[in-house]
Amino acid sequence: MLRNLSSNPKRIFLIDGIGAFITSFFLFFVLRNYNTYFGLPKTTLSYLSIIAILFSIYSISCFYLLNKKWQFFLKAISIANILYCSLTGYLIIYYCKQITVLGLSYFILEISIILILAIVEILVLLQNKK
Repeated sequence: MLRNLSSNPKRIFLIDGIGAFITSFFLFFVLRNYNTYFGLPKTTLSYLSIIAILFSIYSISCFYLLNKKWQFFLKAISIANILYCSLTGYLIIYYCKQITVLGLSYFILEISIILILAIVEILVLLQNKK
């Protein structure tokens, strides 16, 4: 898989963009509407969904618009993904008294998937430096 993405690195932008869109959808339409089951305020979930949709727009735009010099843009989204995970981790700690087991499970899964994606993005960058 890594070899495949390294040979066509623009694909990782598409994967990132679709994943961010799915995250935004779940945060805004599912978690926000059923926030009592997850334990985070609607406003917080709305802000997270806005961040995710911005990441989605960025990554999808990179997929369609970039031909060369994609490394800088991939580095930027990988750092942004790591910062998003850090923010989400902070929010888990900040709302620890009200977050539910379901909410904690969702956010740990989300952080895990995004961190794996960020690691793959960094590995693609490293492979293409050679």
